[in-house]
Amino acid sequence: MRLGTQRQPMAEINVTPLVDVVLVLLIIFMVTAPFFQGGLQIDLPRVATRGLDVHEGLIVSVRADRTLAVGNAVVGMDRLEDALAGAGASSRPVFLKADRSVPYGVVVELIARMRRAGISSLGLVTEPPRPER
Repeated sequence: MRLGTQRQPMAEINVTPLVDVVLVLLIIFMVTAPFFQGGLQIDLPRVATRGLDVHEGLIVSVRADRTLAVGNAVVGMDRLEDALAGAGASSRPVFLKADRSVPYGVVVELIARMRRAGISSLGLVTEPPRPER
């Protein structure tokens, strides 16, 4: 070792490990995100139509016993507007999943209440019919 040379601190930051961690986290979130759209167990009506991409919107679910959920939070019918406002429903698409045994009047009342809450984009979720054998 020479007497006149001193070690200088390295002024560059190695970002490669950071990029690797961020990409792994991105992949994990992309794989697990569809599982968070589960919500309530609902027997949807079967209708021949093209499918909707419900991953980007808010899902409002109604079970056969008329249990109402906004996203994954179960709410009462009287708290629907507050729950929709809290979930930011006016700025993104909303999808209504109603069990096939829920009366038509209840579904229409929900749609009217959602419209009054300021929802402009509303879709009804159904299942494709089972192929006949």
